[in-house]
Amino acid sequence: MIYTVTFNPALDYIVSVPDFQMGRTNRSVAEQIFPGGKGVNVSIVLKNLGVKSIALGFTAGFVGEEIRRRLKLAGVPEEFIPLNSGCSRINFKWKESEGTEINGKGPEIPKEALEELLRRLNRLEKTDILVLAGSIPECLPKTIYRDILSMVSDRGISAVVDASGSLLSEVLPYHPFLIKPNHHELGELFGVKLTSREEAVLYAEKLRTMGASNVLVSMAGKGAVLVDAQGKIHMASAQEGVLVNAVGAGDSMVAGFLAGWLKTGDYAYAFRMGLAAGSASAFSETLATAEEVEKLRAQL
Repeated sequence: MIYTVTFNPALDYIVSVPDFQMGRTNRSVAEQIFPGGKGVNVSIVLKNLGVKSIALGFTAGFVGEEIRRRLKLAGVPEEFIPLNSGCSRINFKWKESEGTEINGKGPEIPKEALEELLRRLNRLEKTDILVLAGSIPECLPKTIYRDILSMVSDRGISAVVDASGSLLSEVLPYHPFLIKPNHHELGELFGVKLTSREEAVLYAEKLRTMGASNVLVSMAGKGAVLVDAQGKIHMASAQEGVLVNAVGAGDSMVAGFLAGWLKTGDYAYAFRMGLAAGSASAFSETLATAEEVEKLRAQL
């Protein structure tokens, strides 16, 4: 079973305001609301690709109830731990602004709730896959990803980490099956600016020597690279299409890679599935569907 963990899930509120003016009352011409958070996105795309997962994390208040309701409608199993106080986030995203957004803070997660999540994760078995994705709330220890992998590392669980900074670097000694930084995050880890796929490969290989099995690097319009568990290098340019919504593209890449790997056990195929899934989400108003992914995969 695949388990995704989103410590701070949200409702993503996407508004279209083509003629926004500061200091004025602006009215949207279109609005969309989706359950969000990186692990949640991974679970949704996995479901679209016919792969079951269970979404874990914390929810609170009426927003938390709506997140769970929408996941149920989408057919995504969830076992979020409800918190007794606070409210889950609403993330505001302005469609025409080339990435401008305001992300909510989210609720405080008490010690008892965190311990309950850790108990659940402690029951994972060897054949399970654990996906840790995204940033964490300020109330949690900065070492939480490392702590979780340390707890389960002796069971042979396949861990996937999609994070940045120390959240990512500190898990490397526990040999995660897959890590997926984007090229900005990869460059920040080594204090460099990466502008080409060849440069990304060089530093992805460094992360492999530091403990990761597969290093998948998303590079937006420059495509993606993978240095796989056998040391082989895979590179692809970005697929042609119109960017509609970049939210969730990286998460979709993780889901596509996992779906491809589980289907074939072949890293090259998994890489193509990951790239196609990421592109399909970027070219669509919603997260990638199986039909969209297969159409793009066939073009690679």
